[in-house]
Amino acid sequence: MLKGSRCETAKCAIEKRERSMAPGMHGWRRGRRSDYGVRLREKQKVKRYYGLMEKQFMSYYRKAARGTGNTGEILLQLLECRLDNVVYKLNFASSRKEARQLITHGHIYLNGRRVDVPDITVRIGDKITLKNSDKSRRIVKQQLESNPNFTVQGWLQLDAAKPAATIVSLPTRDDVQLAVEEQLVVEFCSR
Repeated sequence: MLKGSRCETAKCAIEKRERSMAPGMHGWRRGRRSDYGVRLREKQKVKRYYGLMEKQFMSYYRKAARGTGNTGEILLQLLECRLDNVVYKLNFASSRKEARQLITHGHIYLNGRRVDVPDITVRIGDKITLKNSDKSRRIVKQQLESNPNFTVQGWLQLDAAKPAATIVSLPTRDDVQLAVEEQLVVEFCSR
């Protein structure tokens, strides 16, 4: 009300300064992220991508650290081989959360047995099938038809007619579509 006509335009110095700052007394603090912050961000990226809690993630890290070879690649391989991730990669579900729900509700069978634990690690030769019910088939068929241009990764073999799948080989680093520096994750977790 007390501002002049100049302050109603985009040229107003007072308004321009307030718009460029973040809320709060000091606005944004623009600084270089520390080494710790960079490594933490990479770890959090992997955790959120796969939908894991801290305790689960550290359990996978310890298992990867015990293995021989590159710990970062083994960690990503273990995370890719989770059953909920495989169900998502087969396009049986539109997200990892939906894949978890399909598994916990008993729609997914692993090697002919009903499983309700989404973090089971699949191995080479495992067969993933659906429950023998119309509801299960309808849910998955609907998802498969909603995305006709979907391509299955090389380490999985999908039979869309049944629908069923087989694990042909273990995933490689190239199969992981997450843009992450796994070495920074290992450096963060090993401290």
